[in-house]
Amino acid sequence: MENKAQNKAYFHLPGLFEFYDLYSVFLPLYRKHREYFYDWCEIASVYGAPADCIWGGGRAGFGECEAEDVLALMSEYGISSRLTFSNSLIESEHLTDRKCNSLCELFAGSKGVRNGVIIYSDLLLEHIKKNYPGLYFVSSTTKVQTDFRKFVKETDRSDFKYVVPDFRLNKLYDKLDTLSQAQKDKVEFLCNECCSFYCKDRKACYETVSRKNLGENCPEHICTAPDAKDGYRFSKAMNNPGFISTDDIVNTYLPLGFSNFKIEGRGLGSAVNLEFLLYYLIKPEYQLTVREEIYLDSMLDLF
Repeated sequence: MENKAQNKAYFHLPGLFEFYDLYSVFLPLYRKHREYFYDWCEIASVYGAPADCIWGGGRAGFGECEAEDVLALMSEYGISSRLTFSNSLIESEHLTDRKCNSLCELFAGSKGVRNGVIIYSDLLLEHIKKNYPGLYFVSSTTKVQTDFRKFVKETDRSDFKYVVPDFRLNKLYDKLDTLSQAQKDKVEFLCNECCSFYCKDRKACYETVSRKNLGENCPEHICTAPDAKDGYRFSKAMNNPGFISTDDIVNTYLPLGFSNFKIEGRGLGSAVNLEFLLYYLIKPEYQLTVREEIYLDSMLDLF
């Protein structure tokens, strides 16, 4: 795979709290063996949320790791931590939540690399902006902005350092190339979405997760996609029309001036996420080496 671009791809990875054990083994390899990794890639951030965060969205958080440990690990490697607070149904009474405010206070006060928040609610955005000005903001893909014009307006909002478009905008190359470089620098593409490209219920699905995180007793969202019963399969995601491959990144997106790429998967297991890391970050000739390093670590239980 030939790198035709001078700029680098900055990856934003899943599982800040959920996959602490995996990253505690993977990141030392990232530091000590950069020869394993593509020379055109960097790890820019890791995102996620612990269990029982009412501001959480996108996926129900299940991470049990202590926030101080998470922050220390990411700080050690100069990687930005992002709190996934993309609940779409936040009301004024939710803004006083002690756990979520404490997390913002901790991550905003961290020295070194700046930390951020992935967000949906403008109400929550204003609250965090006012009280924790050290944090930056990422406009969440849970907004399901499939209208390209609305997406462009989102990139023009000064509140956001990054904007994650709906994955169905990923391949609109002609339109994407009309963005200014300042706008392109803010776009963060979701690479490996497995949901049906033709799904009409994506917003409703995310709202169900938001209700669950708020503690509401609500029915499960039943996905009506033909192969929904199979769950997430990376092989299936690769056949999605919106899938962004490593070749796409090197040969199309980087030359067009885009450099930020998000990998989903914090609701999946560590073993599946390792496959994402191998595919997007590790040169093929070293993938087995890294897989063995991870699997043979007696401290990890990836299954």
